[in-house]
Amino acid sequence: MTAMDLPAFLTMLDLAALALLGGAWLAIGWWIEHPDSARPSVTVLMADYRRAWMHELVTRQPRIFDATILSSLRQGTSFFASTCVICIGGVLALMGNAERLSGVAEGLHAGDRPDLLYQLRLAPVVLFLANGFLKFVWANRLFGYCAVLMASVPNDISDKRVYPRAAQAAEINIRAARAFNRGLRSMYFSLGALAWLLGPVPLMVAAALVVLLLWWRDFASGARTVLLDPPEGH
Repeated sequence: MTAMDLPAFLTMLDLAALALLGGAWLAIGWWIEHPDSARPSVTVLMADYRRAWMHELVTRQPRIFDATILSSLRQGTSFFASTCVICIGGVLALMGNAERLSGVAEGLHAGDRPDLLYQLRLAPVVLFLANGFLKFVWANRLFGYCAVLMASVPNDISDKRVYPRAAQAAEINIRAARAFNRGLRSMYFSLGALAWLLGPVPLMVAAALVVLLLWWRDFASGARTVLLDPPEGH
């Protein structure tokens, strides 16, 4: 089996499943980041809260609380970036041991499958994980930029630079969160892409389930309800 023979093992259904996976990834990402104004996503709602956070930063003294929150956000990006690297290493090791992988897969369904085909079917997993890693690294760097902007907000509230500088910090913070969320979506889709090992139909089903899960979390979850209608204080 050579790379030149491989396309013969890819059916139109395989290509359709891959197109559905990629299209679903792009579509749900765009939908979450550009929702209808009548039904905002959690991502959009949290962007407003991030702007409110930086507005409150101006008058909060000392600002240790804000620094602590930002530090925890950066730790989250570092954790997921490290996780992506470990997962990429694991998948690449699995691709290098395709004979064992094909033996396991043959126990799940009948048919003689070339090792190279299973390596190909793991490629989307690696691509999604690599994209997630890059997004998490960029998010970490943007949170670092945000920290510098927050530190540059003057303590004197009468300074004309106070609110413009805080607004800059808010927008950088929002972009960092957007990159972080994109990284998380890539990790979700990398899990869904594993279903291609079982065939194109399972891949289609997995892609649909991932989209449904992401839609629910941003448009129908309990967290969204709280953000829209916070409980009254007692």
